[in-house]
Amino acid sequence: MIDRRTTDSDSAAQRDRTYALILLFIVPALFSTNIIVARAVNDTVPPFALAYWRWMLAFLLFLPVVGPELWRHRAAIVDEWRDLLVLGILGIGICGAFVYIGAATTSATNIGLIFGSAPIIIAGTATLMYGEPMVRAKAAGIFISLLGVLIVVFRGDMAAVLALTFVPGDLWIAAAALAWAIYSVMLRHRPGQLPARVRFSATMLFGALSLLPFYIVESAQGVLPSLSVETVGAMLVVAIVPGLAAYIGYARIQRSLGAGSTGLILYLAPTYTALFGWVLLGETLEPYHFAGAALILPGIFLSTRR
Repeated sequence: MIDRRTTDSDSAAQRDRTYALILLFIVPALFSTNIIVARAVNDTVPPFALAYWRWMLAFLLFLPVVGPELWRHRAAIVDEWRDLLVLGILGIGICGAFVYIGAATTSATNIGLIFGSAPIIIAGTATLMYGEPMVRAKAAGIFISLLGVLIVVFRGDMAAVLALTFVPGDLWIAAAALAWAIYSVMLRHRPGQLPARVRFSATMLFGALSLLPFYIVESAQGVLPSLSVETVGAMLVVAIVPGLAAYIGYARIQRSLGAGSTGLILYLAPTYTALFGWVLLGETLEPYHFAGAALILPGIFLSTRR
């Protein structure tokens, strides 16, 4: 006789897995909207204003859900405030503001491809900071991906390589990718005692507070967002879509499919960004974009596979 409870459990697990597989193709698009919005409003919303309000709004919107847990874990938050502050500065402050600064002078496609190299920077950073083993495949993947990033940064121009001339925006994005790598390595090697969503909420708050002084200086210099339906909408979009929705979706995928399958997001995000930049912003896909992607994506696979 078939146990009905077992059948129902298997059916629920299958539905959960199917839902996670669908999210696997949606979440990278959610993350990519951050870059598209950054490019679309770089003339109307200053970078620190956009970064601050993105994360402060995300925190406030999430507060009704996670507020009781934050209060319950307040002693642990006080104990871990140094780690939370560093994580906030790296993952929220630098990664938020630097992407928006870079968006003023580089394309969404470049941002996606350069930031998409973060996994190989994570692999190298973990080795340097915490002594994780560097096997041949990982070393080869890091080298191949970095070569692809250099092709994108120098736009496939050997004269630019020899003269060491950069587009400033590409360097801001590279710095943001490095900050994200250190942030990700810290999350893995300094887990702390807080539940995941409590730690994420506290990191959002600390990150927003780290941006506040720069936002105040930016505003004092007269660099203010032009208040309109479009700019307010942009702030809400980056808070909800690549902020809360992408994070919650990412956590759901990881819970259902595991870390290995969730890593596929790393390959899809640059592709979505390039596609959205072409369709929504009218950006042109150049040969160096394809050449860079042809090296970056296999390099990510080699450097992150187990």
